[in-house]
Amino acid sequence: MDYEDRIYGKTEITEPVILELINSSTVLRLKEIDQAGYSEPHFPGIAHSRFEHSIGVYLLLKIYGASIEEQIAGLIHDVSHSAFSHCIDYALDVGSEKEHNYQDSVFDDFVRKSEIPVIIKKYNLDLEYILDDKNFPLKEKDLPDLCADRIDYSLRLAIISEEINNGIYFLDNLIAEDGKWVFKNFESAQKYADLFLKLNTNYYAGLSSAVMFRTVGDYLRYALKQEYILEKDFYTTDKKVLDKIEKFLNKDEKLRLLFDRMNNKIKIINNPDNYDVIVFCKSRVVDPLFKKDGEMIRISEFDLNWDNIVRRESKPKQYFLKFSS
Repeated sequence: MDYEDRIYGKTEITEPVILELINSSTVLRLKEIDQAGYSEPHFPGIAHSRFEHSIGVYLLLKIYGASIEEQIAGLIHDVSHSAFSHCIDYALDVGSEKEHNYQDSVFDDFVRKSEIPVIIKKYNLDLEYILDDKNFPLKEKDLPDLCADRIDYSLRLAIISEEINNGIYFLDNLIAEDGKWVFKNFESAQKYADLFLKLNTNYYAGLSSAVMFRTVGDYLRYALKQEYILEKDFYTTDKKVLDKIEKFLNKDEKLRLLFDRMNNKIKIINNPDNYDVIVFCKSRVVDPLFKKDGEMIRISEFDLNWDNIVRRESKPKQYFLKFSS
């Protein structure tokens, strides 16, 4: 299979287990799940899919010599994302605005009920091992550490949003050592950390994301309450959920209002003194390791100001949304 990725370029994917997983219905569904949630009305021109990101994580791990098990773990890590990605954390009571972890909470059960275990067994691989992130330090680490997931989604958004032209500089200065992602020098580590901070401010935890998460969450929550959709519909695709709700738009004034809010047709401002709803956004910041005199150290150990930034940006962002109608 020939594949061209906007970060890693052209590559040929030949591993039978990877090819079978890529072509499974569980992974292919991600082609129709927006990475950010509901991008176009709030971030015109940056839409890309969870499928693209999932292939990217697999490719990054493969390029840096991870085991086939870790490559598989990277490829399937997002399969339990619902329609509209992290917007689900604002639509369901069990979601978390501050943590955005609903997908993680259902991941194990979701995978076990999919066709993935059968594919894994077919190639004599251990599903239990693959589902345990403790085995794969390159693929997954808690913030503010780097991991393949975090590196891929940040570079991907940075390219799509034209914050950078490509990821070559960062990849050329990045090594994988002892299960850790490490930059070759302070300069490249700081440039990446600054870029990630900018992405967090403008996208991941910015006001536009707060508006997107809240309004899409409200639309889905209301549609669910009215039984226009069922929870199982969230595990179809963005378009199928929208299409299913659309037939009720002309019959339900509140639904139409929520639809207009979701599609950025109604003015919404952040006003702590006069607001309709408080919204939290998960905030992300990284504190990369880099090599100095042969030793691994963090930016925050070298630059105390960065330690202050990490402390500040690790807290969820809070917004006070006021709707014009």
